[in-house]
Amino acid sequence: MSAQYLSARLLTIQPSPSVAANALVTELRAQGRDIINFTIGEPDFDTPAHVLQAAADAMANGETHYTDTRGTLHLRNAIVTKLSRDNDLAYTLDEVIAGSGGKPLIYHALAATLNPLDEVIVHAPYWVSYPDIARLNDAKPVVIPGDEGNGFKLTPQALEGAITPNSKWVILNTPNNPSGAVYSREELLGLAEVLRRHPHVLILSDEIYEHFVYEGAQHLSIVNVAPDLKSRTLIINGASKGYAMTGWRIGFAAGPSVLIQAIGKLISQTTTCPSSVSQAAAVAAFAGDQTPVREMHKVYVQRREAMLAALSDIDGLRCTPPQGAFYLFVNVSGLLGKQTPQGQTIASDADLTTYLLQEANVATVSGDAYGMSPYLRLSFASPVEIIEDGCRKIAAACRKLS
Repeated sequence: MSAQYLSARLLTIQPSPSVAANALVTELRAQGRDIINFTIGEPDFDTPAHVLQAAADAMANGETHYTDTRGTLHLRNAIVTKLSRDNDLAYTLDEVIAGSGGKPLIYHALAATLNPLDEVIVHAPYWVSYPDIARLNDAKPVVIPGDEGNGFKLTPQALEGAITPNSKWVILNTPNNPSGAVYSREELLGLAEVLRRHPHVLILSDEIYEHFVYEGAQHLSIVNVAPDLKSRTLIINGASKGYAMTGWRIGFAAGPSVLIQAIGKLISQTTTCPSSVSQAAAVAAFAGDQTPVREMHKVYVQRREAMLAALSDIDGLRCTPPQGAFYLFVNVSGLLGKQTPQGQTIASDADLTTYLLQEANVATVSGDAYGMSPYLRLSFASPVEIIEDGCRKIAAACRKLS
């Protein structure tokens, strides 16, 4: 079959750059190369033992069949409990839904609401999939350029300037991937004031990294500070990051019942329902012992400090310390224009990622994947000794540039 049979819609997007970068690491390791992987967007911890036990019990008890499209009653109750306990947010069972990861829920939410010519407002640096999910649903992503000077945060002025009569969604991501930005109460209130003036705009709040914030930062949802916007806000979250459950593929959405029902209709015609065993595991994650989450947070604090310290003395690199998530978004403008030992010019952040992979065996993701150059995203979801070793190799490779 030739590519001529593929849809025009598909040809408007690229494979996820972060997934592709991690796949390349796997391929190079299979070839025998010892690669340090700073591309990884998932915890390196094992899933907590009580979550594993819940999955084993579910299998032993025959819970291996289709479930309600929206998720089991046990899981939806656990989601409602989690939102109340962790976020001080009150949702009912008909306002929450489980899905096969957060990404499919974002896709289904946009698919349920977007029409041709609609616009989706995305602030850079953004998670790589937001613009392409909009394109796949025949909408136009409207990218607001970010500013390192204000911590990579969307401002009310910039948001106001991007809204048009065609705006359907604005996507907020706090804590942010890749920048680590965490919005304060005052910052969210400023954005809420703008959105009140534009009632035709829906709000998608991606809060998947909520458990990992640093240096006194506090995770808040826009619904916490502006409850009047709850009726047009969809919260996306899940088990993947906070509970080291990326492979279990359980996400959830909380929002107005009309939208939740529409998402459920699409799930019924696509994935049918999330994995029944994964749902049982997620009940234990959301409603059970939260000690493993707190322990992971303590480790991330140490890893964050280790990577910041290791990169701080490398000429040509500059980093705004992240307030959340587990990434550093490193400014590499000081290395542009330099020459490699092989005589090649580092003209872009993409060139630098290639050079570091070839020269230092360290894999990173270039900032252009997140809509903002020249930057690199480095994950600190690795043990401290690997972080320090990888940063030493980056430093050595940078010293070879002239």
